[in-house]
Amino acid sequence: MSTAVPAILPRSFYLRADVTAIANELLGKVIATGIDGERCAGIITETEAYAGPSDRASHAYGGRRTARNEPMYRIGGTAYVYLCYGIHHLFNVVTHVEGMPHAVLVRAILPMEGIPTMRIRRGAAVFSTSGPGTLSTALGIRTAHTGTDLLTGPIRIEDRGLRVPDTDIITGPRIGVEYAGDDAQLPYRFRIAPSRLGSLINA
Repeated sequence: MSTAVPAILPRSFYLRADVTAIANELLGKVIATGIDGERCAGIITETEAYAGPSDRASHAYGGRRTARNEPMYRIGGTAYVYLCYGIHHLFNVVTHVEGMPHAVLVRAILPMEGIPTMRIRRGAAVFSTSGPGTLSTALGIRTAHTGTDLLTGPIRIEDRGLRVPDTDIITGPRIGVEYAGDDAQLPYRFRIAPSRLGSLINA
């Protein structure tokens, strides 16, 4: 694992207009949480981009604005956490400037720190952080954290010097957004090839 000193991603990383570029570049970055007195961290290995009002798969399609998605309209670098099917807490990274509701759903991580705590939180026979609901549970992320600042809050994203070559990234359509018509086929899902995950551990 890289010994580079962790650096919190700066606001400028999130303020860019290209949400797909941000979703891609989040691969290899590290989510670190300090929740309930426990520090946990994991390498981001899968993301999905959602391009705001023009994207029929986005919660903000057509400028829709509700109590739930209000954090999407805040400045880039804000956490957007929502409840899916009344069970799963899904963590998203808000991007772009205030008022432009772009977001990146984090779909999977590779655990690094606090793994015993993650196992307890998951409480499953098979430990996994592959899936947006499972990773949020493992990291302690809940809807109570929606709207918090990713630079100063309990959820932060760090750059530990890990770089993922383009050749190790698989791009394709997002999962579970069939209702979005043609937008469901947009290549907005990014993931590190499963065969390359082992190289992250030894980076």
